[in-house]
Amino acid sequence: MIYTITLNPAVDCTMTVSDYAEGRVNRAESQVLSAGGKGINMSVILNRLGIETKALGFCGGDTGQLLCRLLDKAQCPHSMTELDGKLTRINMKLHAQGTETEVNGKGPDISEQEIEKFTAELIATVKDGDTVILAGSIPSSVPDTVYSDIAELFAEKNVRIIADTSGKPLENILAKKPFLVKPNNFELAEICQREITTREQALSGAQILREMGAQNVLVSLAGEGAVLVCSDGRQYEIDAPKGEVKNSVGAGDSMLAGFLAGLELWHDDCKKALILATACGSATAFSESLAEKEEIMQLYEKLKGEN
Repeated sequence: MIYTITLNPAVDCTMTVSDYAEGRVNRAESQVLSAGGKGINMSVILNRLGIETKALGFCGGDTGQLLCRLLDKAQCPHSMTELDGKLTRINMKLHAQGTETEVNGKGPDISEQEIEKFTAELIATVKDGDTVILAGSIPSSVPDTVYSDIAELFAEKNVRIIADTSGKPLENILAKKPFLVKPNNFELAEICQREITTREQALSGAQILREMGAQNVLVSLAGEGAVLVCSDGRQYEIDAPKGEVKNSVGAGDSMLAGFLAGLELWHDDCKKALILATACGSATAFSESLAEKEEIMQLYEKLKGEN
């Protein structure tokens, strides 16, 4: 089982406006509501690929109930811890005149007691052989050590810890020797304090993260593809397929989900997993929302023939 943890999920409202102008009433041509959050996106993709998964996190109030209904609609298995008297945030995403603008709502404050309840339930749920993905931003009310604290809970168990975060939370969790971390080039540049614009620089930065504790490092490079440095020292590079980018939201999440699905499907074959990862990330980027399995596998077959 692959569990994804999203501490600060959201209801995403995506609107498309063709003739947007500031300072006046704009009317959307279309609007879509979806369950948002890095871990949630990963669970959706994993489920579509036939991998057993469950999305964990917090929800609150009417918007939290809506979040759970949207997860059900997406056929995403979930178990959300309810926050009494608090609201799940709403994120606005505006597509207008060829640009994508986001306004992310402020998440609810989560108390120390609520975190303790969540982690107690997590310990009781996760078994040997499971995978736990710690994904996304940490609410301002929660210590930035929360991911590393959760990783420590499973230090003596056969549980794979995956981290998709940035800044101090990423730095903190590296000391716990996670199985895999997945920064993009900007997040890698931040933690390495150096420019990351080429694959060679990305591979060098990934080696730094391995020296800091990560066992495996997958770096997404948007249209330039991805690089992977494995625990045994092997390195892989892959080009991104060409296509019209319609949606950047969730592409990196889809890539990580695809990589983990590949490891599950092909018994830790990193090369095949990287190809599936690239297919997942690109298929989502070429779609209006998270990619469907058919779109992913079509790209996978194409990339497999090229790699």
